[in-house]
Amino acid sequence: MSLGRVLIYARNVQETARFYQTHFGFKARQLANDRIIELVADTGGANIMLHPAAKGQRQGQSCVKLVFDVEDIEAFCARSAQNGLDFGPVHQADGYMFANAKDPCQNSISISSRAFRDKPGI
Repeated sequence: MSLGRVLIYARNVQETARFYQTHFGFKARQLANDRIIELVADTGGANIMLHPAAKGQRQGQSCVKLVFDVEDIEAFCARSAQNGLDFGPVHQADGYMFANAKDPCQNSISISSRAFRDKPGI
């Protein structure tokens, strides 16, 4: 069994869809008269479903962080900044790098080169 979708409650579904399309290359799919926009990556992996948030729902208060696999963290941060997305400092971890930001709904997102790190003994 694999993870197929991650649902994000968004105050502005259209703005949030544009964010993930612009910065991470997702393609938007929406059926006529449907409130949900589903974002699909050409490279596979889980889809992101954007659902309108309820009025009383607090933004950015979840315990979920979306992590995108990026081989060259510093280059991605530079390109993203040119498109209006500023990541925080680049951190060095155990054989990989990562940086954090927020989406328009104040959900935590991260880019990480962990998937590309050297694997000793393999």
